[in-house]
Amino acid sequence: MGDPVNERKFNAGEPLAYFITWTCYGTWLSGDERGSWKRGEWQSPNSVFREMAAAEEKETPFYLQLDDRNIVSQTISKHCEIRNWTLWTESIRTNHVHLVVTAPGYQPEVVSEQFKAWCTRKLKPTHSDRKRFWTEGASRRWINHEEDLDAVIQYVNEAQDRKQRDD
Repeated sequence: MGDPVNERKFNAGEPLAYFITWTCYGTWLSGDERGSWKRGEWQSPNSVFREMAAAEEKETPFYLQLDDRNIVSQTISKHCEIRNWTLWTESIRTNHVHLVVTAPGYQPEVVSEQFKAWCTRKLKPTHSDRKRFWTEGASRRWINHEEDLDAVIQYVNEAQDRKQRDD
């Protein structure tokens, strides 16, 4: 992944980028002690909801191992190359994926679903027994200002490591 920050070119009327995050299946359930999002609203930790959500799970949680993380990273980069999208940065963690991408002409829902679908296809050969790799949906934030783009790139590149954990 090059450093496109010095080569910024944007289309008028579109966001500068999308900040997209999705989680691995079963790793951050409703009611989680970290809190959770449900239908666009923040939910406080709730052990009863957490237990109910766990009981509804169809498979064990999916955590990205190092080889899986490499597959996801390569898949995202290749998809951006094919689509001529700009991948500003990414952070593939054990239980979630962060990326910042400019995808002219595409809505963020389409962008995130394409990434998740292609990553699933590429992970499936080494996890043939799994049906679910990701939670439904994703967080999709529009980045409309250059200073916000710089801030979100910095967050993705540095904040996870400052937490001193891998997830």
